[in-house]
Amino acid sequence: AERVLGYDLLSLCLQGPREELERTRHCQPAVFVASLAAAERLNHLRPKVVESCVAAAGFSVGEFAALVFAGALAFPEALYAVKVRAEAMQKASEAVPSGMLSVLGRREANYKFACLEARKHCESLGIENPVCEVSNYLFPDSRVIAGHLQALKFLQENARKYYFTRTKMLPVSGAFHTKLMEPAVEPLAEVLNSIEIQKPLVCVYSNVNGKKYMHSKHIQKLLVKQVVSPVLWEQTMHSVYQRKQGTEFPYTYEVGPGKQLGVILKNCNVKAWKQYTHVDDLEEDEGAEE
Repeated sequence: AERVLGYDLLSLCLQGPREELERTRHCQPAVFVASLAAAERLNHLRPKVVESCVAAAGFSVGEFAALVFAGALAFPEALYAVKVRAEAMQKASEAVPSGMLSVLGRREANYKFACLEARKHCESLGIENPVCEVSNYLFPDSRVIAGHLQALKFLQENARKYYFTRTKMLPVSGAFHTKLMEPAVEPLAEVLNSIEIQKPLVCVYSNVNGKKYMHSKHIQKLLVKQVVSPVLWEQTMHSVYQRKQGTEFPYTYEVGPGKQLGVILKNCNVKAWKQYTHVDDLEEDEGAEE
């Protein structure tokens, strides 16, 4: 990773400084490498789990890790693509004051209408072509809305009107997975055009439509589209765990930093979550065996 990136990723992850690690350009490669390190660790501790894996999915940049795990992309080329993606997304986010707002809503919440009104508010402030849209579908009643900061502030101030029970700004620098990331499309498309992509050895589900990738051209096209499209994670969870009544759920392993995907799975499908385990890169060995 250090050879591809040109900096010492391991010491940045272990020693920080945290604000450098949290910058998009460093954070995305770190998540990608740490996810694959945890998958490697799982393979070392319990090789049968990896051998019998039937499907993989990754959230946003995690999708690149899922595709490397599934044999569709080689590690160095995928990491280089992630580096280009991360730097281009950081540059795009620095161009416009934008961000992401995590929202928990009641059943009556109408996210599209709320975003429309927030865009109108921005227009009244003189902002041309304002952006405010759902960028992540996490689980029922939970969304991330991204766009111009003024739009997000408006939604926070009017949360009750739109039946939002909780809103929280995320510690990111831009409106990822929206039109504001358009400048990152071309650089990523160029890189993906130049690298070899194979058909995955296990099913990998796409963030863009929640369905399985079919072939290499499909992967190339959707990874580019993913930058400016919402992450349909809730829909992906339904696709992955859809099965006939009475059929047992598979074991699920979240590999890499954090347990957020496990929390989301619990909220999407509590029965599937009962077979869930988290594997970190730095846990004691006994912990991962549980």
